[in-house]
Amino acid sequence: MASLNEIRSRLAASANRTTTTTSGGDNSIFPFWNIEEGKTATVRLLPDGNPKNTFFWVERAMIRLEFPNIKGDSDSKRVTVRVPCVEMWNDTCPILTEVRTWFKDKSLEEMGRKYWKKRDYFFQGFVRENPLEEESTPENPIRRLIIGPQIFNIIKSALMDPELEELPTDYLRGLDFRIIKGSKGGYADYGTSTWARKETALSASEQAAIDTYGLYDLSTFLPKKPSEIELKVMTEMFEASVDGQSYDLERWGQYFRPPGVSAPNGEVVTEVAPIPKAQPKPAPVSSVVEDDTPFDTEPAPPAAPKVAAGSSKAEDILAMIRERQKSV
Repeated sequence: MASLNEIRSRLAASANRTTTTTSGGDNSIFPFWNIEEGKTATVRLLPDGNPKNTFFWVERAMIRLEFPNIKGDSDSKRVTVRVPCVEMWNDTCPILTEVRTWFKDKSLEEMGRKYWKKRDYFFQGFVRENPLEEESTPENPIRRLIIGPQIFNIIKSALMDPELEELPTDYLRGLDFRIIKGSKGGYADYGTSTWARKETALSASEQAAIDTYGLYDLSTFLPKKPSEIELKVMTEMFEASVDGQSYDLERWGQYFRPPGVSAPNGEVVTEVAPIPKAQPKPAPVSSVVEDDTPFDTEPAPPAAPKVAAGSSKAEDILAMIRERQKSV
């Protein structure tokens, strides 16, 4: 288990890099996003079961590709396919390489937001106060949590507080975290979530659960790294999505599919760890809060080809993509 100082050093290094260079589920997942507005869920976060991980969380970055329908299916409606951003593995993402250039043109900024990676974070812990009436809870009380950037930033900021003397995941001197659901501007808001002030030890039953079930290796819930072929498929799907084309199940189905859609061989894709579903009241957290788009924090990209006046944004963008491909 990493020490608090090690975590602080890694977070500080990460913050410095950001400033200078970058911008199927199961009931083990605790769906805190379903709690009512004004309610609080209290969780006790635990270390990652992977001893090589400095942090007690792992980051997932996904890109959403929308299509108007499925090719050849007259009854299908708009579908979304989520593909992993390979920046999770410190590789160059072909989609974001293109999208980064769009933020230098105000008219393309909205499209840039649409195709920018969406980050969330996997944690694990005990749910000590649960305002939800869940139909069933797993035998293993160690729950997984999928945390968005708003709550994650609250967790991360507290770790840099010099008055914090011990890791909040410490078994004897740890801290509970209170997830408080409010609303702001018609959207769900978790900005008042906070760490408890009083340290507490794990209970005998909680310690017994860790001894019995062990801790999750959180990295096992991340998507697998795309192969070279899958990267090419992702790029092709991206261009088709920008162009407003239908999702081609026969062409791409063996690689990436919408949830619940069967592959040509009959296999059905499932979500290993779903993004929290939107609730009608209040609405989910605004994408403005959740996105970590580059804007002015990104280094200036190569100059983009000039866009013809009066053409559609999709056509303009595709022309830019294809122009660059010719020069490669």
